[in-house]
Amino acid sequence: MRVVIIGGVAGGMSAATRLRRLDADADIVVLERSAHVSYANCGLPYYVGGIIEDESDLLLQTPESLHERFRLDVRVRSEVTAIDRGAKTLCVKDLSSEETYELTYDRLVLSPGASPVIPPIPGIERALPLRTVEDVERINKVVVQQPSSAVVIGGGFIGIEIAENLRHRGIATALVEATDQLLAPLDPEMAQLVTNELTRNAVDVRMGASVVAVHSSSVELANGEYLPGEIVIVAIGVRPDIALARAAGLTIGPRDGIQVDALNRTSDKSIYAIGDAAEKLDALDGSATLVPLANIANRQGRVVADHIAGRSVRPVPTIGTAIVKVFDLTIATTGWNEKRLRAAGRTATSIHAHPRSHAGYYPGAEKMALKLVFDPVSGEILGAQGVGSVGVDKRIDVLATAIRGGITAPELADLELAYAPPFGSAKDPVNMLGYMAENIVSGLCTPIQWSDLTDYQSRGYQVIDVRTEKEFVGGHIPGAYNIPVDELRERVDEIKVDHLIVTCQVGQRGHTATLLLNDLGFDAKNLDGGYETWRNSPSARGPLTEG
Repeated sequence: MRVVIIGGVAGGMSAATRLRRLDADADIVVLERSAHVSYANCGLPYYVGGIIEDESDLLLQTPESLHERFRLDVRVRSEVTAIDRGAKTLCVKDLSSEETYELTYDRLVLSPGASPVIPPIPGIERALPLRTVEDVERINKVVVQQPSSAVVIGGGFIGIEIAENLRHRGIATALVEATDQLLAPLDPEMAQLVTNELTRNAVDVRMGASVVAVHSSSVELANGEYLPGEIVIVAIGVRPDIALARAAGLTIGPRDGIQVDALNRTSDKSIYAIGDAAEKLDALDGSATLVPLANIANRQGRVVADHIAGRSVRPVPTIGTAIVKVFDLTIATTGWNEKRLRAAGRTATSIHAHPRSHAGYYPGAEKMALKLVFDPVSGEILGAQGVGSVGVDKRIDVLATAIRGGITAPELADLELAYAPPFGSAKDPVNMLGYMAENIVSGLCTPIQWSDLTDYQSRGYQVIDVRTEKEFVGGHIPGAYNIPVDELRERVDEIKVDHLIVTCQVGQRGHTATLLLNDLGFDAKNLDGGYETWRNSPSARGPLTEG
């Protein structure tokens, strides 16, 4: 049996090496268009920044090493130009010699990846994408010449990573994002923390700004402003590389990726598709989705190899867990965000917490921001986000595991998580999210979100800030009245209205005060996440202006 795999890197090479482990005799051919078949794609921005000093550290395997260990026939600089499904043949072009030849297959695996989105604007050909080793080599040739300025177009994962690494090189860097926030998987009050960190590290962040032209040493924005940019990098996003599949008559799905079944088979059952080019099954609603992440591509490669070898396999729905580093911050997300759930008409409740990474009395405890989104009736966890300097990764991993395992939000309180003062707290941040969710699902309290505050104030609700006077003077919600929680019983006569919104710094004291005020006969609601969440929200920032 001959199995031909088009495309290497995560998905293609996982399929090839897994299949070899299962079948010592299969004829396995890997065709890779670029000069590198196995490399650490996610490490490319850090090579630009000099964090990874040696390019060879990014190159995981070579055709020679793969043949020596696995007896794989790996052909780089080889482009498949056509698929004849009836004859089960491929037309292959050797990009080094320009010669073409025909190759037969019994099973075909498509792993062509994705292509960078390049906007059709004047001068865009000067902008450099960052997707392959060849891309990073072109960027690095410019960076080592020490340009004085750079513009990064796009505020997604790659955009913020490359902006950080250009700053590591000492290059004055602007980051331009057309929408009103960075990192679309985050909700706006969480994304603002990322903007703050970039700004703190001298990245000129421009949101709600669109690039209309790229000039010889600058970038022109729609508002007429010019940003200096001796080097321009475009990181708007990627789209599935489906040209070959479409030309072969394979079904393209609703998200413009190659449509596959639960076994990653295309509409032609002898052809599989994996990785960034293939649509995935969303674990939350069963819809088609695109998630260009290496771990998913690796898993799909293994599933396909197992199926070809006749082993039983499990479907691989995705919850979209992702993580990124930005200077001293870690940003992680899993599942759906609140924006997407609301747009889909799905009932959801959010809670925000601002715990420390480990016991506060042990040195080095750092604050993080966590957001959990769940169904207020069933408690089903729908998504989570985290931003902080330490400990965010393991909390999101626990929450991603909880989603996969069907653990409800209140049941997070029951998890026995590793605890010692250097590593966590007796009530881990994940446990705390569980306690907070349990209060809501059980009906003990109904907090309101930052996005609802203005509406409640317009309806006559008074904001009562129960922090200390010193905290209140340092910054507070407009119109709030300050009564510290420890003085609330004695000063309750100062409250002249029945309907109240209670706030503190992060929500914990507010919860205590809210229950007390309700017992005293008021209609009180706690502001979820307190002042800390509100101050990073669009409500606190005011209207967005370009530039």
